[in-house]
Amino acid sequence: MRNRIRLLLLFLSALLCLSACRSRKPEGKKKVRIGVSVYDGYDTFISELTTAFREAAAAEARSVQIELSDAGRSQEVQDKAVRQMLDNGCDIICVNLVDRTAPGKIIDMAKKKNVPIIFFNRELVEEDLERWDKLYYVGADAKESGVLQGELAAAYLKAHPEADRNQDGVIQYVVLEGEAGHQDAILRTEYAASTLKERGIALEKLGYALANWNRSQAQTQVQQLLQSYGTRIELILANNDDMALGALDAYRASNIPLPPIFGIDGTEPGLSAVRDQSLTGTVKNNGIGQAEAMLSLALSLAAGEKSAYTLDRGKYIRIPYEAVSADKDSSITARSTELSR
Repeated sequence: MRNRIRLLLLFLSALLCLSACRSRKPEGKKKVRIGVSVYDGYDTFISELTTAFREAAAAEARSVQIELSDAGRSQEVQDKAVRQMLDNGCDIICVNLVDRTAPGKIIDMAKKKNVPIIFFNRELVEEDLERWDKLYYVGADAKESGVLQGELAAAYLKAHPEADRNQDGVIQYVVLEGEAGHQDAILRTEYAASTLKERGIALEKLGYALANWNRSQAQTQVQQLLQSYGTRIELILANNDDMALGALDAYRASNIPLPPIFGIDGTEPGLSAVRDQSLTGTVKNNGIGQAEAMLSLALSLAAGEKSAYTLDRGKYIRIPYEAVSADKDSSITARSTELSR
């Protein structure tokens, strides 16, 4: 009898254990910790991109913790911030470099900890990206943005011959450059002008000004250019929307008629100014697309899975630009290419 009772108790115990195992919820995936360091949190485009990154992370079924740091345009501050993120146990680090030519300390620290780095928006030198197999870049093709800005400007000028104010058959223009030695600034400036010339627009460059992607600096610089050239300026090409808006601010403070002004980035303030035709056009840099691609790649790397995005040379994800103009008379109102996924 005792043996029968003992067997019955063992049987009931086994049933309870089996039932508990079946009812236990499967453990969720480990939380992914992502460190994000930006060169300047006051940059409008970067601010919009990081906001989109946070929103995309919040929508993920998988738990994602983001540690955000603003380097305030100091590479030394950024290096220290990345070191702290690595010490805090971040699984992936995303870096918007202050100095694209000085990623060495960050790469060495990450390699020592075996933590992948995704550089974004400010493209580092190709040789540096090849230093380790866990280095990646998410951004856009700066040359494309210059070409599209040139196409927008050429289309507008052909549709509006009155833009040539002195009717000399040559468009006198100025350029607002983002940053000395910065690849995006160099390529945007070069290809915007060369595309205009290829489209049959004769150009004379009156001058240029470095405004460091900043609206207030651009306003100051354009005020000085207006003192030198006044109504001779027939076109302004700005490397980003903030500087284009700074140029607009300078003109609004003067009595000089506004020439066509083109920006790049397609930030919310920039697009709003295009909609009300204060700015003639802009080239939208898809910050949401970059944020989503960066998050997708980060989660894939953390899980040891293949990325859902096609990586050029196993390293690069580039998101296409889109040309945007409010001018109905221009032959270009929008152009974009499909992202390969």
